[in-house]
Amino acid sequence: MFPLFALSVTLWFVLSGMGMIEPRTLSGFRDYPPALMIPRERLMETARRVYRSYGFAPIDTPALEYTEILLGKGGQETDKQLYRFTDNGDRDVALRFDLTVPFARFAAQHIGQLGTPFKRYHIGPVWRGERPQKGRYREFLQCDFDIIGTTSNAADAETALVIYDLMRALGFERSILRINNRMVLNGLLEELGLAGQTKSVLIALDKLPKIGRDAVLKEMAEHGVGAEQAARVLDMTTTAGSNDDVLARFERDFGGNATAAEGVRRLRELLTVARTAGVPEDFIQIDASIARGLDYYTGTIYETFLLEKLDIGSVCSGGRYDNLASLYTKQQLPGVGASLGLDRLLAAMEELDLLPKVQTPAKVFVAQFDAKYVGDYQRVASRFRDVRDPRGVIGAEVFPEPKKIGQQLQYAEKRGFAIAIIAGSDEFEKGVWKLKHLATREEKVVTDDELESAVDELLGRNVR
Repeated sequence: MFPLFALSVTLWFVLSGMGMIEPRTLSGFRDYPPALMIPRERLMETARRVYRSYGFAPIDTPALEYTEILLGKGGQETDKQLYRFTDNGDRDVALRFDLTVPFARFAAQHIGQLGTPFKRYHIGPVWRGERPQKGRYREFLQCDFDIIGTTSNAADAETALVIYDLMRALGFERSILRINNRMVLNGLLEELGLAGQTKSVLIALDKLPKIGRDAVLKEMAEHGVGAEQAARVLDMTTTAGSNDDVLARFERDFGGNATAAEGVRRLRELLTVARTAGVPEDFIQIDASIARGLDYYTGTIYETFLLEKLDIGSVCSGGRYDNLASLYTKQQLPGVGASLGLDRLLAAMEELDLLPKVQTPAKVFVAQFDAKYVGDYQRVASRFRDVRDPRGVIGAEVFPEPKKIGQQLQYAEKRGFAIAIIAGSDEFEKGVWKLKHLATREEKVVTDDELESAVDELLGRNVR
């Protein structure tokens, strides 16, 4: 009866012209099945742990802002990428393109209650209507941390320390943080008579890794920069050598420019602080070609790369923005911070085959051998779900049907469970449980009292 009814409904849809809707996602957007979402959540949890360890507090802001809040803050290119529309209240609104601009608006509204300096972290989705490419989507997650309300270079140095600890906590020992200072770049352009063309020159320079030297020279020429001036900009910003070598050249060639001299001083001080705090010297590299495309940066700028996947681009970027909040308040609220590009990092991990092959966050699988024992299976599973347990939640799933044990174990292995707990009438009569380590096939029979410690042992957990 039911199959005939279903067929009738399907035929009615087809004959009426409605048909089936093709399941698909928009270009530049993606779905996250458990195999991706589980490591994605773990990355977020790690970022939260690192940020909290430095005293950053969580905030959240709406995905939608008045367009005037966002427009003109990231530059012409970013303005073109805004998802902008008129809502039902006839208001001009747009989806946020990053988390920094909404934070500046947030700080201007609430800093009276928060006080300064204020340290925040924010994890949330942002949207940019740009051309999708490897590791770059139109909807993506940012994990920001910022210090607002201070111009102290100590905050810039701490930003570098957070990035170092973040990359280590995420398991990327082979990474490098490239830094620069917009004051150095601005001083260079002042010396070359290009102070009035700073924005167009830096936008072109920011494209150097993507389009190459010749294309950057051509773009600068299109903005009225002379060939000799453009070549000088590229020669200076691609200076090779150690950090000391690069800074020495800046001091030699632009030491008389007050803006550039202050930028060099701040970079040198940041390196000293990082070295004293224990950051390896080869982790931070001064790269004068880094400009960052967003208009609001005024000082130190940061870009972090995976040495094993340089082509994915920067996975943690940011900088100092001393004037952004002044667009919303007369109070001076200089800030500095960075953002972990979590979805780009996840894409890199996919390509490097670093994602664990799991589709479940639980470690323990409880097979249903006999339907009359469902309550007992749930009871034993609950022993691994106690969120109050200082050992931490292991997690357990009970299979919903008493299928053949081979089918159930196949299900458990496919989803990445570590341990299977099996018991039928014989085991219940004896008061024992059969444990199976699904990766090694190791099996053991334990009493009810031994169950937790035996699971810990098989998982390699030293908690007893």
